[in-house]
Amino acid sequence: MAQNTTTLYTARTRTMGGRNGASRSSDGRLDIRISSPGVPGGGTNPEQLFAAGWSACFGDAMALAARKMNIALPAGLKIDAEVDLNIAEGVYFLIARINVSVPGLDPARAHSLIDMAHQTCPYSRATRNNVDVQINLV
Repeated sequence: MAQNTTTLYTARTRTMGGRNGASRSSDGRLDIRISSPGVPGGGTNPEQLFAAGWSACFGDAMALAARKMNIALPAGLKIDAEVDLNIAEGVYFLIARINVSVPGLDPARAHSLIDMAHQTCPYSRATRNNVDVQINLV
């Protein structure tokens, strides 16, 4: 970690029961049941939570990039994240796609924004060289 690092926020959660349990944040704002993907019953799964967090973060990274490039983001900006849980030879791994819709914006400018956002988004940075990721303008 860099010497001049400022921690902006620390998320604290406790999960009990793994993929068939529950997670709760220390402030109580998150209190959810966890379940394995594709099984009947209530609850979400880690892949959905990761996709939701990444798409929200990527949207803010897009807004930051737009401010830096003096581009007005359209009200209809949409970020769809897809996170696949895979297994090969007994090893689990993720593959992800971020699909970005920027209606009304020139595709070249939209690609520039997306590229800048992907460089700055903390989730994108955390997955770089660890997860096969496709970023698509749709």
